[in-house]
Amino acid sequence: MTLQEAMKERHKVSKYKDKPLSADIIKQLNDRIKVQNQKYGLNMQLITESKDAMPGILAALMSKGVKNYIILAGPDSPGIDEKLGYSSADLMLYAQTLGLNTWWIGGMYSRKNAKKLTNAGDNTKIIGIVVVGYGENQGVPHKSKAASDISSYEGTVPEWFKAGVSAVLLAPTAMNKQAFTIKGKGNKVSITCNNGSYSDADLGIGKYHFELGAGKDKFEWQ
Repeated sequence: MTLQEAMKERHKVSKYKDKPLSADIIKQLNDRIKVQNQKYGLNMQLITESKDAMPGILAALMSKGVKNYIILAGPDSPGIDEKLGYSSADLMLYAQTLGLNTWWIGGMYSRKNAKKLTNAGDNTKIIGIVVVGYGENQGVPHKSKAASDISSYEGTVPEWFKAGVSAVLLAPTAMNKQAFTIKGKGNKVSITCNNGSYSDADLGIGKYHFELGAGKDKFEWQ
């Protein structure tokens, strides 16, 4: 499965089988995390066989079998939320190619325990966790806006722009608001996101998806 195929297959899954990740799967995830950490100066970490970051009420009411997750952490510096959002999008789709399911959680997790698990210092910011594992199901597509609701292009719309916008609409966003505004002219594209405290993280996720759908060689960010 390619990342492009994974983008179409990935849906939020909150209930997981009691099936541990194999040593090979863990290695592949850690290798991918290491690449992202080094490339963007992050401190993301995979935690396995632990429920410590999941508050009891969430585990009881909304989820099941959650015990493997990636803590989205990095130095508290300008642009960190966008970088973590961008990298988390890559990790979620990569996990899908490995036969796993995922769930991006931005609010309903224990920040205190997550910080302990990563041995994070005072200058570390954690924006959420990405649950990984074998879902009891494959989830269902989220309700989506139309391309015209979030995008506009000056002139005849090229296929790569259409593909990029379609990819953004497949991306996970906080409360599924899909609060993007994407504009194109020639090979220049701009994207903004207005989703409150999750705007920058969602922007990073949206940028990753647009690049994957459109092809990085087809356009330039403006």
